[in-house]
Amino acid sequence: MTQISAVASNLQSLAQHVSSLKKIKIMSVLLDNITNCVCLAFEALQQDKTGFVNKSKLKVLTANIGTLLDLYGVERGLEHYRSTTTLNFEQYKYYLQNEVFSSLPTKLPLAELRDYESRIAEVCWLVCRKRYLQRDYKIFTSEAVFQLYRVFCVLAELVVDNQNEQTLLLHPTEVCNIAQTISSSLGCTFDEEDFTNLSISMGNVRLTPFIALLESRCVIGIKDTKAIREAITEVYQKIVEDVIKKGYLTKKGYIFPTMREFWFVLRPSELTYYKTRSEKDKSGSLTIEVGTKIEATTGYRIILHGTERNFELGASDHMTRLQWMSALQLAADHSGSQQTYQRLQAAKRRLQRQGRVQEMIQAKTQLQLERSARQAAEGQAKELEALVKEDSKKLEQLAEIKVKLEKLLEEETQAKRDEEIVRALQARVLAEEWEKRDELERLQGEQKMLLEEERIKRKEYEDRQRQKEEQLRGAEQRLAQLEKERQALDEELKQAREKIVLSEGKKDFLEAKLYQYTPGDKVRRTHSFIPSTKERPILLEVRSATLRRPTKN
Repeated sequence: MTQISAVASNLQSLAQHVSSLKKIKIMSVLLDNITNCVCLAFEALQQDKTGFVNKSKLKVLTANIGTLLDLYGVERGLEHYRSTTTLNFEQYKYYLQNEVFSSLPTKLPLAELRDYESRIAEVCWLVCRKRYLQRDYKIFTSEAVFQLYRVFCVLAELVVDNQNEQTLLLHPTEVCNIAQTISSSLGCTFDEEDFTNLSISMGNVRLTPFIALLESRCVIGIKDTKAIREAITEVYQKIVEDVIKKGYLTKKGYIFPTMREFWFVLRPSELTYYKTRSEKDKSGSLTIEVGTKIEATTGYRIILHGTERNFELGASDHMTRLQWMSALQLAADHSGSQQTYQRLQAAKRRLQRQGRVQEMIQAKTQLQLERSARQAAEGQAKELEALVKEDSKKLEQLAEIKVKLEKLLEEETQAKRDEEIVRALQARVLAEEWEKRDELERLQGEQKMLLEEERIKRKEYEDRQRQKEEQLRGAEQRLAQLEKERQALDEELKQAREKIVLSEGKKDFLEAKLYQYTPGDKVRRTHSFIPSTKERPILLEVRSATLRRPTKN
């Protein structure tokens, strides 16, 4: 029994320790979230820049914070806290941690955490608003300045200066991101290089320069105050209210299964939907938990599988559905966190910057080591400089000798090269000479053959010419003989014609005489061998043609 009771007591003490740890964790999260707001209010309560504030002023601020947390009388402990009449910010923060926020419950939902933070920030703004609204802003309204104040408190960080005082400053990269978001919302061109150069020259900025920088660089030339207000509100909702995504979706009803269109606003803990885009008439909300599953179905629809029941949503197109599914999954992953999503992202960026700063410090340290090593090397180099000069003289002499040797070697190489070229030319000339000689011998042989052929042809031609001349002489002799024969024949023909003429005259004479004695058939028959007058010319032509016909050789 004693052992069981001891174990039970141990378990009870362990449970109390765990609950106290949870309570401290919740308390530290809320206190960390509102520390920057409280810091700005603490700076506004200072009469001078000593870093201390009277307890009487801090009582009012503490009482208001306690009233928001449903804690009353928490400001009374300031009278007995420390023996001084003033407190610095670290002392006041320690009092808040142990006397005010330690009374919070162990479990605090994320939505309630944001609500507490917003209400405390408004109280702190009431304390310091007069200080930051003294400057007459030409474009930003008081509401826009308050929203930028909340954004600044979320992203800024406490930095300890050289005088060991804490100052709330915003890093230039965060300012650049906010300015770029506002410019893109307003449709303005954002000169990132100019803004980066300006941020480098300014360094980390306070709240007043931060607001003035946004007003002078992002909204200059914009006359539409409504658009400016919407752009500032969009940044405020994204960073302060932890809005991951907004847009129109359709939702299937629970009683009537019809798809109706609503304006949805997604945060890590819930998905709220409104009737209009103004977000005034709230229609309901869907709880987003760590175990919520997101599933895509046909018709660009999304199903949220919750612990109690499922919800069906509809998008306009495939790309919109993918964006909403990614945003819903992101909200489900961060819904169980005790810190808001944007603060976690800011802390991650802060760690990255610190890592880069550490790398820069290491690089500077390495550079310093290298610089010292270089200085030591320069000292050694000065000692070795005399030796180097002597060696350089020797090297110069050796270089001159080397140049001369190289020149001689180059001349020798050039001579060898020229000799090789001459030999190559001689070999080529000899080869060409042998080729010419072979060609000449070949031409001489061809010429001899041509001369022999010409001689044979000339001999044949002379023999043929001799034969032709002999044939010509024979033909001439034959022609002369034929000419003599023709002349003889012509003479004979002439004599024959004369004889024929004489015979025809005699015939005519005899015929005349015959007709004078007895005409009749008897006389005709006696001289029937004599041709008639019509047949005589034909007979003469035949004879003349016979006499003119030449004889064959």
